[in-house]
Amino acid sequence: MDKYYIGSTTDDLQNRLRRHLSDHKGFTSRAKDWIIVYSEQYQDIYEARQREIQIKNWKSKKMVQKLIFPK
Repeated sequence: MDKYYIGSTTDDLQNRLRRHLSDHKGFTSRAKDWIIVYSEQYQDIYEARQREIQIKNWKSKKMVQKLIFPK
């Protein structure tokens, strides 16, 4: 796996994925093979967005892979 999308949504996760796979402009429209490999659930969108920012601030593919694929 070469790229990981990190995001948050108030929508159903499958609906969010469908929107990313549909025709639109932006980073996620370039690939049509996105799959969900990991998710976390939070009580509110504020908590979810804080976690999203935390993960994005890692700026490390290895750290993301350790989160997704723990040993």
